[in-house]
Amino acid sequence: MSGKRRVLICGHNGMVGSAILRRLAFEDRVEILTANRDELDLSNRSSVDQFFSNNSIEQVYLAAAKVGGINANNKYPADFIHQNLLIEMNVVEAAYRHGVDRLLFLGSSCIYPRSAKQPIREEYLLSGGLEPTNEPYAIAKIAGIKLCESYNRQYSCDYRSVMPTNLFGRNDNFHPDNSHVIPGLLRRFHEAKLNGANEVVVWGSGRPKREFLHVDDMAEACVHIMNLPKSEYWSRVSPMQSHINVGSGVDSSIHDVAEMIKHVTGFTGDIVYDTSKPDGTPRKLLDVSTINEMGWKAKISLLEGLRDTYSWYLDNSNCLRS
Repeated sequence: MSGKRRVLICGHNGMVGSAILRRLAFEDRVEILTANRDELDLSNRSSVDQFFSNNSIEQVYLAAAKVGGINANNKYPADFIHQNLLIEMNVVEAAYRHGVDRLLFLGSSCIYPRSAKQPIREEYLLSGGLEPTNEPYAIAKIAGIKLCESYNRQYSCDYRSVMPTNLFGRNDNFHPDNSHVIPGLLRRFHEAKLNGANEVVVWGSGRPKREFLHVDDMAEACVHIMNLPKSEYWSRVSPMQSHINVGSGVDSSIHDVAEMIKHVTGFTGDIVYDTSKPDGTPRKLLDVSTINEMGWKAKISLLEGLRDTYSWYLDNSNCLRS
C-alpha cells in the first residue's frame, strides 16, 4: 500500500463527480479510484460487490445517479426511481460489507415539499407533498438519505448526505430541450449572438427567484463534509436527520440571471419574456446555516461562475450533445 487514502468516486464522468475528481487531484494523500460503466455497472449488485472486494476502498463519494429534466422525469418515472434505488442500495451495501470507513451520498433539493417554507431547512424533509413532475426521482433520493441513516443506526457506519441547490458549471448538460435554466440560457443567448438574432425569448415572467451554486463550490463542500471529524459532523446532525443543505444562500430572479447571461455572452439584442409559459414555484432557496456553521461557505459568485461556465462551453461546444 502506498499510504494514501483510497477514494472511490461513483459518477466521475458527471458534472458533480468530475468536479470532485478535479478537487481531489490536489490532495497528495489521496489515491483516486474511478470506473467507467463497462468496468462497473452500479445497478448490478454482483458487479458492485466484486469491485469493492477487489479494491481496498476507504471513502466513497456517491455522485452517480440517473438524472434528467422535467420531460425525461415525466416520460420515464419508473426508470428514474428504479435505477437510482438500485445504485444506492448496491453501493451502500457494498460499502458496509467491505469495511468502507466513510461514504458521502449526494442528493438533490427536490427532496423537499413543493410548498416548503422559504428558506428551506433540513427538518422540512417529509413535511409535505413533493413536486409531481419529479416525485419518483425525489423519492429515490429520500430513500438514499434514509438508507445511509439506517446503516448508521444499525451498524454504526459513518455515512453522510448532502443536498445541493441548483448546480451549474463545467460538464453541465447544454441540450437545447433537456437542460436546466443556466446551461439552457447560455446556449440560447450564444446561438442568438452567432445568428444575429434581435431577441431571445425567456419562458415566464422572469420574476421567480432561484438559488444557484457553481459545481466547483459543490465539490469543495463535499470534500469538506467528507473530511470533518466524526465528533464535529455528528454534533451538528441527528441519526434521523443527518442530511445537510449545500447552497450559496443567495437567490436571484430569472430576470437578473438572464441579464447576466446576456452580458457574459455579449448578446446585444432584446430579452422577451413569454408570460404564456408557467413560472413554476415563486421562490426556492435553501437554508445553509448548518454547513456554514461547519466551516464552509460558497466562494464563487454567480457572475464569476457564469463566466467560467461560458468559457468552458465555448471550448467544448463542438463535442457536446446537440
